[in-house]
Amino acid sequence: MSTAPRSATTSHDTSAAARTAPAGIVVRQETAEDHTAVHALHTRAFGGNERVAALVRTLRATEAARAPMSYVAVVDGRVVGHVLLSSTRLDAPRRIVDVLSLSPLGVLPEFQRRGIGTQLVAHALAAADRRGVPLVFLEGSPAYYGSRGFEAAVPAGFRSPSLRIPEPAFQVARLTAYEPWMTGTFVYSEPFWAHDCVGLRDAEE
Repeated sequence: MSTAPRSATTSHDTSAAARTAPAGIVVRQETAEDHTAVHALHTRAFGGNERVAALVRTLRATEAARAPMSYVAVVDGRVVGHVLLSSTRLDAPRRIVDVLSLSPLGVLPEFQRRGIGTQLVAHALAAADRRGVPLVFLEGSPAYYGSRGFEAAVPAGFRSPSLRIPEPAFQVARLTAYEPWMTGTFVYSEPFWAHDCVGLRDAEE
């Protein structure tokens, strides 16, 4: 079985000292005219694998409790980065809570390590907070996302949706609308399972 990409894995800015975004960068809401560029971006950012790009296409078209929140980073009219927030759920003891997943985050290889991913994450979390979203979950590097508003989810009282997600990679951002009773199991929407974009698969032997 081939290794699947993590649902929130990104080709992102890995150096804390290299976070200065290019001059003239604009982060804005994605439009239909951006779809082709975003598909190509994720295909390149994830090493030529189109699984993540296909996930984005499906999430855009899937009816959900919360509409997707999709943002692009543009430099000189060119889409160079993209982040998507999509509707997921928290199975809390009191009731089901509508939350979001940040996945995927991608930046074109030639624009990585320049702070674009950082800007996209900040923009996405601020937008989610303004809409009263209490929690945003992801899978990804704790070294990267830990300095960008996220924390380890398990110690914070949340249960992973899959045994294939390494515990340090399962992370959450608690926003203004979060309340202490909001604990429980994070549940991905169906497209993540359909595209096999949850956790890590064992490599073929």
